[in-house]
Amino acid sequence: MRFGKKDKLSPRFIGPFEILERVGKLAYKVVLPPNMAGVHNVFYVQMLRKCMSNPSHVLNYEALQLTLNLAFEERPTQTLDRQERSLRNKVIQMVKVKWLNHSEEEAIWETETEMRSRYPKLFCKF
Repeated sequence: MRFGKKDKLSPRFIGPFEILERVGKLAYKVVLPPNMAGVHNVFYVQMLRKCMSNPSHVLNYEALQLTLNLAFEERPTQTLDRQERSLRNKVIQMVKVKWLNHSEEEAIWETETEMRSRYPKLFCKF
């Protein structure tokens, strides 16, 4: 199911959820978990993706911690890599950051100075 707006840190799809019934020609009613009670449970067919059922494949679904306005907080969990990017007359330190609720393949490059100022605990050495 497609959820949220297009942003580099928003989850593209969440689920799988059971389809209750077909509503009209292009809409489906789905069963949503209790923490998503504020979300309307009827979705347009283009927002849904087919889930192929395989009994040997167990899906690992981690529920998002949504606030009352149906937003969730993204926090970095670890830095995966470092590099220097050279511009014409200066060098920028970059770090590859893995974010909560995202896989390592979805890690993104951020400037180290910005990440140090916003998330100092990420760079603490124990």
